[in-house]
Amino acid sequence: MKKIITGALFLLTAVSFAQGFLHRDGQNIVDGNGKNIILRGLGLGGWMVQEGYMLQTQPFASPQYQIKQKIQDVIGDQGTKEFYAAYKANGITKRDIDSLAKWGFNSVRLPMHYNLYTPSIQEEKNGEITFLEEGFTMTDNLLKWCAENKLYLILDLHAAPGGQGNDAAISDYDTTKPSLWNSEANQKKMIALWKKLASRYRDNPWIGGYDIINEPNWNFTGTNKNGCDENSNGPLRDLMVAVTKAIREVDTNHMVIIEGNCWGNNYNGIFPLWDENMALSFHKYWNYNTVGSIQKMLDYRKQYNVPIWLGESGENSNVWFKDVLTLVEGNNIGWAFWPMKKIENIAGVASVTKIPEYDVLLKYWKDGGQKPSPEFAKKTLMKMADNYKMENVTVKPDVVDAMFRQVQTNDTKPYKNHTIPGKIAATQYDLGTNEYAYSDKDFINYRVETGKFDEWNKGNTMRNDGVDILPCKDAGSNGYQVSFIEDGEWLQFTSEVKKQNKYKVTIRYSSEKSEGKVHFETADGKKSESIVLPATGGNDKWKTVVLSGVDLQAGTNKIKAVFEKGGFNLNYLDFSEAKK
Repeated sequence: MKKIITGALFLLTAVSFAQGFLHRDGQNIVDGNGKNIILRGLGLGGWMVQEGYMLQTQPFASPQYQIKQKIQDVIGDQGTKEFYAAYKANGITKRDIDSLAKWGFNSVRLPMHYNLYTPSIQEEKNGEITFLEEGFTMTDNLLKWCAENKLYLILDLHAAPGGQGNDAAISDYDTTKPSLWNSEANQKKMIALWKKLASRYRDNPWIGGYDIINEPNWNFTGTNKNGCDENSNGPLRDLMVAVTKAIREVDTNHMVIIEGNCWGNNYNGIFPLWDENMALSFHKYWNYNTVGSIQKMLDYRKQYNVPIWLGESGENSNVWFKDVLTLVEGNNIGWAFWPMKKIENIAGVASVTKIPEYDVLLKYWKDGGQKPSPEFAKKTLMKMADNYKMENVTVKPDVVDAMFRQVQTNDTKPYKNHTIPGKIAATQYDLGTNEYAYSDKDFINYRVETGKFDEWNKGNTMRNDGVDILPCKDAGSNGYQVSFIEDGEWLQFTSEVKKQNKYKVTIRYSSEKSEGKVHFETADGKKSESIVLPATGGNDKWKTVVLSGVDLQAGTNKIKAVFEKGGFNLNYLDFSEAKK
């Protein structure tokens, strides 16, 4: 490819650090007063750049342009414009940012699609570079909400002109058009966009930094299509140097954040660094949370005297979240998790409810058949867009708890205020980590050398712990059940007991063939008798058994339901006073 970089490869910048601007101070990220800052952030994935897995279209439409084509097919161009206007208006609002601040986040990472800020090269006339107001207005509003909450906003070019990686969904890469790396025009457009952004936001201290290219994954000279075996990464380095130079022509305040090849992690050939106010980003998914897993980045930090930042992570269990955040914060590394919202999401802070009509669309898009009417399709899509509003999503308190409180302590806390006498849903066990709030044998998703996912949760419903939860449609349930129970697992329920007494517990359960066995234990060492749960003849055939003589003290009790023998489904526990 034709190089666009000429001149010096090393740019030293005399950066003015006004009060409040985040910047590099040796190996640390500090604010304008020199205070070390641990960034605790969330990436707003799916808002400006849709990815198929977030909308459950991945099997047949993974990049955004393919998703948009599917939508146009059923509701036409005008309907599509109306849907996307609602989707973007509802996706992130001030209420979202207020919520993030309330939960404990101090930063936001904005994944930007270039086409909200500047047209594609195919749409430009005579090779000129023009700009669109939509993306800048969305960013202005988001920045205002962040500033009001004292949250730093990090701009992340997630979809660069043409697309920067063979993993097409991430950057909306259309293989029928020139990529970022195959087009000098696309590279010039990216450079111009960053200069425009830097010029617009150069004086705002709540901009935390410029993450100039997200997860490049491209083979320049290597054989791995995602750039994992690249040794030089020359085109990537040249482009990042050029972007930095353009930024510094208009902005000497803000930190520039770079990412390596291979989804941000291959830094071969990227060094030496070329600016005084930089940080290195790396991304971490599905691997072990040991010092060894981040050692290379720790070495880079020391060798090049530069801060490092976990710019993206998530999509795992609460136990993994707690472990990775304990690891990085213990090594003075900030982070941004991913993403905020997706459809039927248990591994994020918020889940968008899927309506049954959307399944009809998904089936048509995947399998064909009778085409839904435009009226049906538009009503369905507009309802889904409405479900993205913060007031309509389901907030996941267990995920928030894992990311903040559980990093600091192994103490448990009630998921919901339980009172005894009273009924307790089995899925409302305590907030906390494995072996403290519950015990489950599969509780983390590792994808290591084999490239295959280890199964850690067979339910993928309601909560993001190791406990396997399924929907329960039975009329007598609360909508969910604990399932796939194995021998020796347990759940803990913190409850307020009105008075000391021996209680009986009505246990509602089902099982096709297996005979279960349960007993109860309290924190003060008291243990109940065991009770056998005979097979009910089907997973949807619910019965109850009653265990008497469970001795509880008045006040707060931490009660464990211990499953001596699993193989059954558990719906609820109903505590009542035993008759004397």
